[in-house]
Amino acid sequence: QVQLQESGPGLVKPWQTLSLTCTVSGASMSAGLYYWGWIRQPPGKDLEWMGVVSYSGSTYYSPSLKSRMSIFRDLPKNQFTLQLLSVAPEDTAVYYCAASRRLILGATEKTLYDCWGQGTQVIVSS
Repeated sequence: QVQLQESGPGLVKPWQTLSLTCTVSGASMSAGLYYWGWIRQPPGKDLEWMGVVSYSGSTYYSPSLKSRMSIFRDLPKNQFTLQLLSVAPEDTAVYYCAASRRLILGATEKTLYDCWGQGTQVIVSS
């Protein structure tokens, strides 16, 4: 059974780069079975799909975030990392990593994913 765990700083200053890592257990990213993605939820708002990386390394990003974000894989460590540049208070959110056997761009419904992490709170503030 796939399990995901997010990790990273809980507090980031404006204009800094946010890096969050998702550690995968119960499955090998190298096996090519899943797409690995990030979704976030700002306080009081709906879930927002951010992007996904495929088992081959192809990436798909939300149009509103693609100029500032990247998703990298570290296959030996069985991890994937979100980088978000030049963060602002509007980037304050709970960030979730998720895994899906299908590529569904923009999906935020949990039932469309095989696994979600517990989420990690990120606050952007000076």
